[in-house]
Parts: sequence; C-alpha cells; structure tokens
Amino acid sequence: MRSWMFGGVYGTVLASALLAALHSEGAAYTPCYDAAWVMVTAGTAALAHGYAHHMSAHRPGSALRRWRQLARALLDEWPVIVACWPTVALLLLAGAFHWPEPAVTSTGLLLNAALLFGWGTLAALRAGCRRRSAVLLGVADAAIGVAIVAANAVIK
Repeated sequence: MRSWMFGGVYGTVLASALLAALHSEGAAYTPCYDAAWVMVTAGTAALAHGYAHHMSAHRPGSALRRWRQLARALLDEWPVIVACWPTVALLLLAGAFHWPEPAVTSTGLLLNAALLFGWGTLAALRAGCRRRSAVLLGVADAAIGVAIVAANAVIK
C-alpha cells in the first residue's frame, strides 16, 4: 500500500509539472502529443525509479533471482503511471474537442492539486491520523500542486 500511495503522489506531481512545462507558449497546441509525452515520461520515471530501488536493495543470488527481483521492483512502480492518467485523459479530450490550451492547463493543474489533496488525506487516514490531521496533511500535499500552479503563472 505504501508504494501505491507514494506512486500516486509522485505520478500526480510529475503529471502537473509536465502539464505546466508542455504549455506551448505561442507554438501550435498539440494536446495529444503532450499526452504522449506525459505517458512516456511517466513510464521512464517509473522504470528508473524501480531500477534504482532494485539496485539499492540488491542482494547476491542467482541470476534468475536477480531478474525476478528486478521485475518485481519494476512492476511495483505501476501507480506512478496510473496517477498520470487523469492528466492524459484531459489532454486527449482537449485534443478531441479542441479545447483551448489555457483552460486545459488550468483545469489540469487544479485537478491534480485536488488529487494531491485526496492522496495526502487518504495516506494520512491509512497511517492512523485523525480526520482533522489527515485533512491538514491533505492540504499540505495539495500545496505542492498549488506551488506548481503558482510557478506556472510566474514562469509563463
């Protein structure tokens, strides 16, 4: 469950940062291309993270055992990819319905901030925090999303 929560937060933050970074700034708006890049980056990040976990916990053993450990470490990273799906879905819908980029970027960043709130609250509740504390921790996680929104506004 811990890797599921970690991957959810990590993937949501990654999707937010990519959504903000892929903002076209005068170039042609290509939401389907952006969606593909979010998925490619999420997949690459998940593979790199799983491999890093495998190498940091590497134990001697047979080659078959090492390959199994690597496969398990890589498979444990699926939440990073799944957490990017809401952003990818939004971008694909934007491409299908020709939604304007500023509205899609703003909506996506706010959606991801709300998801971060949910991830933080759920993780805190699962860890045994009381509701009030869990909500405050959810707000702290959402602050990461709000920071990305603010950075996007300042940088762009």
